[in-house]
Amino acid sequence: MSRTALRICPLCEATCGLTLTIEGTRVTSARGDRDDVFSNGFICPKGASFGAVDGDPDRLRTPLVRRDGELREATWTEAFDAVAAGLRPVVERHGPHAVGMVLGNPNVHTMAGALYPPVLLAALGTRSLFTASTVDQMPKHVSSGLLFGDANAIPVPDLDHTDHLLLIGANPLESNGSLCTAPDFPGKLKALKARGGTLTVIDPRRTRTAKLADRHLAIRPGTDALLLAAMAQVLFEEGLVDLGELSPHVQGIDQLRDAVRDFTPESVAVACDVDAALVRTLARELAAAPTAAVYARIGSCTVPHGTLASWLVDVLNILTGNLDRPGGALFPQAATDRTPRPAGPGRGFALGRWHSRVSRHPEAKGELPLSALAEEIDTATDEGTPVRALITVAANPVLSAPDGDRLDKALDSLDFMVSVDPYLNETSRNADVVLPPPPPSQSPHHDFAFNTLAVRNQVRYSRPAVPLEPGRMAETEILARLTLAVTGMHGADPSAVDDLVVGQTLGKAVQDPHSPVHGRDPEELAAQLAGESGPERRLDLMLRLGPYGDGFGAHPEGLGLERLLAHPHGIDLGPLRSRLPQPLKTRSGRIELLPQPIADDLPRLRRAAAERPTGLVLVGRRHLRSNNSWMHNVPALTGGTNRCTVQVHPEDAERLGLRDGEPVRVKGAGGEVTAPAEVTDGVRRGVVSIPHGWGHDRPGTRLSHASTDPGVNVNQLLDGSLLDPLSGNAVLNGVPVELSPLG
Repeated sequence: MSRTALRICPLCEATCGLTLTIEGTRVTSARGDRDDVFSNGFICPKGASFGAVDGDPDRLRTPLVRRDGELREATWTEAFDAVAAGLRPVVERHGPHAVGMVLGNPNVHTMAGALYPPVLLAALGTRSLFTASTVDQMPKHVSSGLLFGDANAIPVPDLDHTDHLLLIGANPLESNGSLCTAPDFPGKLKALKARGGTLTVIDPRRTRTAKLADRHLAIRPGTDALLLAAMAQVLFEEGLVDLGELSPHVQGIDQLRDAVRDFTPESVAVACDVDAALVRTLARELAAAPTAAVYARIGSCTVPHGTLASWLVDVLNILTGNLDRPGGALFPQAATDRTPRPAGPGRGFALGRWHSRVSRHPEAKGELPLSALAEEIDTATDEGTPVRALITVAANPVLSAPDGDRLDKALDSLDFMVSVDPYLNETSRNADVVLPPPPPSQSPHHDFAFNTLAVRNQVRYSRPAVPLEPGRMAETEILARLTLAVTGMHGADPSAVDDLVVGQTLGKAVQDPHSPVHGRDPEELAAQLAGESGPERRLDLMLRLGPYGDGFGAHPEGLGLERLLAHPHGIDLGPLRSRLPQPLKTRSGRIELLPQPIADDLPRLRRAAAERPTGLVLVGRRHLRSNNSWMHNVPALTGGTNRCTVQVHPEDAERLGLRDGEPVRVKGAGGEVTAPAEVTDGVRRGVVSIPHGWGHDRPGTRLSHASTDPGVNVNQLLDGSLLDPLSGNAVLNGVPVELSPLG
């Protein structure tokens, strides 16, 4: 007998509501939840394949422990005994920094990944943190930190109300959006055009999003910051700067004018391969629109000037008065955000509080570049101890970081490695212990991170749709037990981790004069928390202390877990609204338009304007039925157009003797790969495109479907030496490659 259950989709950033059909304990189908307050029934192929992803037979069901060189099934007790025995001696012998931690992209798609890694990191005390952010979005965090004082204060375009949208290096029709949580992003773009708005797309590929645009500029890869700087120069030169209501909140306007004076459209036209007159038109249209928003994503982040490009996106929104106003770019406010504080100066944002041991890369947002992980393991220096043990959580850096071959060998040299992962993949196959979390249907879900980036304020929560299968362990408990094992408390009750966090949070809240619970008894407050588990109690705590919360009775109509559970389709909290100056945490309490690290990096951008690149350069690409490396083991999400091919322009193919469908050798600084050519005018001349996340051909994995059509690892073409210096983000786009026919 079948039944239905509601679930928020965890397979991309759109966070759509699903209605699952369940037979016994198996999810047999998924459709969009028409009553969901945010997604209103929208669903994409990934969401429709929820049951296939959830029920993948290659998902691990029991822990694996390495014995006599081979990973073998073990009990949970045996697995955590091995973790404690493997990690604690490394900490005691070499100190906490000798234990590295890698957090992958799926962490932000689970409650456990949001709640427990910060506790684990704090308890361990290591500075050796590496995450997927430094092969993706770190430039945006750094630019936001420098501009606004908060690396997580990221404004998003008001898609439902803007008159003019400029997209740079973004392909939301296939990615579903990123750093901008918006179910049915395609529908929102079509609605923009239907109400008479304008969509401009800047991308070296004619993507599905570009085909929808009113104007598509096929810019030369890696030159986004030059184009944006030239647009800012035009706004100043032609007197089009109009801060509007932002004026009291902005400082550095004169210094910014001087800083971009040399970036004329004529000076960047050749490097960008965009006509100077068109650059001026872009700037004028942006300034003339009743409301407008500039939005950029991974194509503009994973380039040599990623932080400058991310900074200039917000600079253009500021100079045209479109930041923090409806129809422009606004700061969302999630229900689990901290209790709002009165506006005023903050502590600001600092870069380089410590550095990587080998190449001396500065930390950003507490993280070191993922590109540096291999050398931090395999290279000895006089500076500290190499990483000797590693914890990976939902991470596959052998495929997602540059030069996976080197990293794969480095992982094999570790003293100890533990992976929290549902699969034995290209990275976890190196682990000494693999701890598999249950499938999504057996886990609760709340989007802590993505609600801070949502185009409409709302809050939703899903309890597990299917009971936890016997023999499995909840991911929240896995990470809690892992925290205890690495901190010398192995064997303690995992609820102690949640109790510690609740006690610390309430202890600070009752001492905060701005908190709704100031002066109250923390133990009495803890006793009031609702929820069937430690994670639910922590969610209730965050909701009740948050900006819409009931404040433990201070605001009786406010939010708490019990009210949220009474609204299974979610609670709409209204459209985005102007919030300045409250989000600003800079030392001045204002938007600091030209932070010193940005000013110091501008000469490098000026030199780039004089460069005249020759030869072919590489860019990545997204596909609607794929999400990095996680979903290639699901037959319903592979095949068709979702293939690992080398896209090349017809003129380049003819010049090089390449034929459609035949193998082509691609060579870069980090190595070479061979894949079928796909000759298409969907890429501009001089550009080669290979998708990210493939390369499932290493021995020792258990990815039966992915291994039948493994594709190639595009990141093997990179040697890891190219980084954006401010953010440490890997340069994945605009890097030189050579093509030749195989044989």
